[in-house]
Amino acid sequence: MASSNKSIYSALAANLLIAITKFIAGIVSNSAAMIAEGVHSVVDTANQLLLLLGLYKSKKKPDATHPFGYGKELYFYSFIVSILIFGLGGGVSIYQGVTHILHPDVPGDPKWSYVVLGISVIFEGSSFIIAAKEFNKLRGDQTWWQAITKSKDPSTFLVLFEDSAAVIGLFIVAICLFIGHKFHINYLDGVASLLVGILLIGVSMILARESRSLLMGEGIGSNTKQRIKEIVEDDKDVLKLMHILSTYQSPSEIVMMLIVSFDTHLDTNGINEAISRIRNRVKDEYNLIHFLIIQPETFMEKVNPDVQTYI
Repeated sequence: MASSNKSIYSALAANLLIAITKFIAGIVSNSAAMIAEGVHSVVDTANQLLLLLGLYKSKKKPDATHPFGYGKELYFYSFIVSILIFGLGGGVSIYQGVTHILHPDVPGDPKWSYVVLGISVIFEGSSFIIAAKEFNKLRGDQTWWQAITKSKDPSTFLVLFEDSAAVIGLFIVAICLFIGHKFHINYLDGVASLLVGILLIGVSMILARESRSLLMGEGIGSNTKQRIKEIVEDDKDVLKLMHILSTYQSPSEIVMMLIVSFDTHLDTNGINEAISRIRNRVKDEYNLIHFLIIQPETFMEKVNPDVQTYI
């Protein structure tokens, strides 16, 4: 969590400084693309603040109304961030782009735009490098895409996506600005804004998909399920692990229910001892499992030769 905070704070500082300079350059040079980039940076600044708010709220202790805690606050605010990127970042940029393509303005002196773009690339690039390094520490031997889709901490990949979109957007604006100024193609400024908007909407759809999955209650992976099955069925009093139900409450908290069939000769005390033994073994190996409920069930193996029946 500290790693994600580091990348968020670096992105927040970079976006806040850049937003101001982009707006000034956009007004001075009469550039729709620079104004769109300024809006992009303002949205990114708001996004970092929302992520920090989500991280803060997710650490609240459980209470009577939220017995499993407030961990999903982070997932909620992450989803809001993806909507903001879509609505404000992408929507405003596309609107600006279409307007300036249909009614192109004669751009002013692009000198300040080039200066701001250069400074922005340095700041945004530095923020992206920090976010990439922090995420690289977490992904292990997974590919980048696997790590993003399997990550349960959206604050890590949200910053990574935002910063990468920002850097790509800056290069789009710089190329269009140069070509438009060089060959006196006034509408290219609007094209740059439109392309930045399309880029932001694409990024927001990916982030919304991942955040929604976590908010709806994403469970543990198949490898973890298999290992838990081995732990449980290795117990001498277990006939079969019938079901594993799980959900991430936060990046560091899992709620899990195991439905287990025990030896039919066990009495109540024997079942309770087996449950306690299994719970300790599972939680010792997976410390993210904060709440583990084990439900005994009866398993009838051959009521019908081809059908297994659970009661």
